[in-house]
Parts: sequence; structure tokens; C-alpha cells
Amino acid sequence: MDRTFCPRTLTFTKGLERLWPTNTQVVFPLYMDQTASEEKLQETLEYLAIPLKQLEQKFLQDKPFLVGNKIFLADLVAVTELMQLIAIGYNIFEDMPKLVEWYNRVEKAVGKELFQEAHKVILNFQDLNNMLIEPQLKEQMKPRLLKMVA
Repeated sequence: MDRTFCPRTLTFTKGLERLWPTNTQVVFPLYMDQTASEEKLQETLEYLAIPLKQLEQKFLQDKPFLVGNKIFLADLVAVTELMQLIAIGYNIFEDMPKLVEWYNRVEKAVGKELFQEAHKVILNFQDLNNMLIEPQLKEQMKPRLLKMVA
């Protein structure tokens, strides 16, 4: 088992938190009481094409799972990140057949019911819009969020 893979997998998402669509579509509106610009969302989605292609070509290659023949923590971390994109309606599977097959294998390995339960909050992110954020926390978060969409 390649234990050095997890840090490499984490570098796949490092830096993406700044541009992650769920930040611009969910987190930003919760704390800023406004939505991020359509231009920023489009820029984010275009940027994401690069790491998604890398996930398929560099990390997945021709293996059933990211690390090899068995599901590993790296698969679970990566699929959770991708579920955020699926939740906001971004088609991450367009022209990426290996990614589709991998996603289906991960779901099957976890079990479809458990997989859906684990991602219930992510898939129902619209429910977060009803969440009340304490004013003090909103004020603390505003500078960070403004940096994310600047």
C-alpha cells in the first residue's frame, strides 16, 4: 500500500477551496447575504476542468481505485469533494468515462444506501440556506470570503 498517496491526493484539492463552486454558491451567500457573481462561478468551473482531468489521467490512470485494486481513504476523500460539484449541478463526468466508472465502483464498494446517506447534507445543500448564522461569526468570516472571490 502506497501511504505517500494520501498527501499527493490532498494536493489535488489544495488551493481549490478558494475557487470551489460550493463556496461561491453556498458558503458565500450564507455569510455575505448575497451571491457570488456568475462570472466568478464560470471562472471557477473552467478552472476545475484541469484538476478533474488530472484526477482521471494522473491519479486514476487504469486502476479500479486511486491507489490500486482496493478502495482506500484517498477514494473516499476525492469522491466527497466531487459530490459537492454534483450537488450544485456541475457535470463532472462529461468526457471522462474513467471517472464515471471509478465513481460507480466507489459507490458500489461503500454500498449505495450508505453512500447516499453519507452525502445527504452535501446533496441537500439548499437546506443550508435556511440556516441562521450568528452575526458575530458572519463578521469574522466576511474578510476570508471576500478574499476567496476577489
